[in-house]
Amino acid sequence: MPSLADQDSFWNRFWVSAQANFIRQQHPSFDAQYSGPNSLLPDKEHATSRVETLYTGFQITKQLEILADVESAGGAGLSNALGIAGFTNLDVVRNPTLSEDPYVSRVMLHYTIPLSKETTEATRNPLSLASTVPIRRLELRVGKMSTVDFFDLNSVGSDSHLQFMNWAIVNNGAYDYAADTRGYSYGLVAEYYDKFWAVRFGEMLMPTVANGITLDWNIARARGENFEFEYHTALFPKRATIVRALGFVNHADMGSYRQAIHGFLSGGFLSGNDAVPDITAYRKPGRVKYGFGLNAEQELTPLWRAFGRLGWNDGANESFAYTEIDRTAEIGTDFRGKPWRRAQDRVGAAFVANGLSGDHRRYLALGGLGFILGDGALNYGLERIFETYYTAHVWRGISVAIDYQHVANPGYNQDRGPASVWSFRVHIEDAIPFDKFRRGN
Repeated sequence: MPSLADQDSFWNRFWVSAQANFIRQQHPSFDAQYSGPNSLLPDKEHATSRVETLYTGFQITKQLEILADVESAGGAGLSNALGIAGFTNLDVVRNPTLSEDPYVSRVMLHYTIPLSKETTEATRNPLSLASTVPIRRLELRVGKMSTVDFFDLNSVGSDSHLQFMNWAIVNNGAYDYAADTRGYSYGLVAEYYDKFWAVRFGEMLMPTVANGITLDWNIARARGENFEFEYHTALFPKRATIVRALGFVNHADMGSYRQAIHGFLSGGFLSGNDAVPDITAYRKPGRVKYGFGLNAEQELTPLWRAFGRLGWNDGANESFAYTEIDRTAEIGTDFRGKPWRRAQDRVGAAFVANGLSGDHRRYLALGGLGFILGDGALNYGLERIFETYYTAHVWRGISVAIDYQHVANPGYNQDRGPASVWSFRVHIEDAIPFDKFRRGN
């Protein structure tokens, strides 16, 4: 009969957990001189979204594990998630016609190659099942995943289930990362970890059309390359500092903003070949979009942290996979509730300013539509968003949160807004303790 230690070792190879996230959002009416097909509606409205995920994993060997998740997403976003580049709910699927039936969100092999005998403790989670890892190691992943499972992470502002909700605060808005409509792609990720730094590379599939659900498997024609360098230091004594530098290059069947503008204009008069600027009519395989990002987080006290991001992309070809942001800058902070005897509660606040390239803003001003934006005209101004939240722990894996977002110049339009968005979130999560399945229990 296997010993209890052997049984524990076997059961500890498994991972099963589940989470559910429900967000209700609403905004009162706001001023708008005009609206277009892709505008945030100026009348009072509300919407509710939901995401449920089942995470599973198994350690085949000490170095190799397989991870597979099933997810269901439903409900809707305000105005069908249109009209704000930094939209207010990251959980929203940007195509309301997609089925709410469960789908496989992730399925991947994860292999770790140890490069040192020295190890360090690790927290088991749905993306990595090891409880200890070598300090120097190479981690390889292949399969279906989200690019931002591994790139542009930030412990203060990357979790829309317990922290911020706005997708220009949770992620770098200018990072047009490879993904289908639901935010997932197939690809491979390689990460090298050393004691104080790490470097990672990812090659991912791009969608066949902007905001599309179908991925292009011809990597000679379409692909997304992602690079990131991560450095750990301490700018202040005993206070962790992490800085991440990001770069990406996307190849896809993209349209050109400038060509769409030229197709509409003729000698400077609004009497060109196209009735309205239409970037989809000027798509060409193999076009390139590239950009850069900087991501930093700083521990200020044991209870107080700050973070910030900068992002830029060339903005020449159409926004394709994430959102319509070409430049972004954000800063934020969070604080744990220990002083008022709520140690697992957290309060946070952040501000982000988003902008567009010259060609992108002119395209929208002439009446062009993107997959997120299109008011029919544009009096351009930076889209500025302030968000604050309070997340309260209720019991075990249950938490609730209240959130407020103030959106100035929604969709970069000074003729519309500001809009105030209130949100209420319920989050539930739990994991199965497999160590309780020992023989004899």
